[in-house]
Amino acid sequence: MSRKPSPTRRSPRPAPKKTGAPRKANPRRRETAPVGRRIAAMGAGLLTMLGLAAVLVVLGAVWIYQGPGPAARSGDVTTVVLRRGASLPEIASSLEQAGVIRSSSLFLTAAQTTGAARRLKAGEYEFASRASLRQVLAKIRDGKIVRHQVTIAEGLTSDMVVDILMRAPELTGTVPTPPEGSILPETYQVQRGEDRAAVLQRMMDARDEALDRLWAARQPGLPYETKDQAVTMASIVEKETGLARERPHVAAVFINRLRQGVRLGSDPTIIYGLTRGRPLGRGILQSELQRQTPYNTYLIEGLPPTPIANPGKAALAAVLNPMKSDDLYFVADGTGGHVFASTYEEHERNVAKWRQVERSKAAAQAGVAGAAKGPPQARSGAGG
Repeated sequence: MSRKPSPTRRSPRPAPKKTGAPRKANPRRRETAPVGRRIAAMGAGLLTMLGLAAVLVVLGAVWIYQGPGPAARSGDVTTVVLRRGASLPEIASSLEQAGVIRSSSLFLTAAQTTGAARRLKAGEYEFASRASLRQVLAKIRDGKIVRHQVTIAEGLTSDMVVDILMRAPELTGTVPTPPEGSILPETYQVQRGEDRAAVLQRMMDARDEALDRLWAARQPGLPYETKDQAVTMASIVEKETGLARERPHVAAVFINRLRQGVRLGSDPTIIYGLTRGRPLGRGILQSELQRQTPYNTYLIEGLPPTPIANPGKAALAAVLNPMKSDDLYFVADGTGGHVFASTYEEHERNVAKWRQVERSKAAAQAGVAGAAKGPPQARSGAGG
């Protein structure tokens, strides 16, 4: 009987002998890790530096934009006129040349970055010394221009108003004399370079607006057929008294005279007929009282053909809402006001008192000046 051969057993592989020599490391693995770390570290450092640089740039830009600007070359402010239609580079150059900003390039950048470039407005500007770029830009963007004033006093003639406009150095152009009484005396805001004709039109529009409002609220039964007649009466009241409290009373006197067919007898109308309202510089002569002009209300019936001045709102209001009174006369009282009377006899007594005041004043003046001139002839305000 045969036997199957038994499987051969493999003897275990002997363990390698320790030789004591170190194993060789993979050179590629040893070099790759340190280089990557160095690159990452360098990248992080670069990013940090870039971040710091960006922060410094931002801080610098904020400082330039909001920090103090140059000092004014003289005084506390610098005035710059930016013409209408000027381009952005021209505006920047004008500001730099005036010493308002340090750099036109920085102004251009700030204007474009903030969106103000398309909203800059022409005009005259005053910039405080050391104004920041932000303040300069905001002022021009918001149009905070220098405003000048033209004051028209109550009672000036239209010729006088034109003279004032023509003497205003900040205005331009010429302007004709408008109709008498068509201007509202006020203080008007104007800007450098504004046309005189445009300013005058504003004055006339203001008069129309005020007159329309007062006419709509007028007392019933007044002896005016038109607004122009009311303006003419207001111009006489304006020239007769400078006291606001007296205007409604003076208006009542003239309205009563107009209703009763009594001549107005107003001295200022005589002067207007002689000089177009320019001061005489003296009293009215007897011959001038008898001189025939369309404005001599001692000789003509009713109102003169046009106003004799430009009345203010108070005078317009007075003739459209006069006080209730039966008075027909008034004369100066020697204190800057007037005394009123409803009868001619009472008026004559008041005139006599006023003549005494005039004589006393004339004597005092003659004593000071050493002259021996007699007092001027007294005239009443209405109905002498």
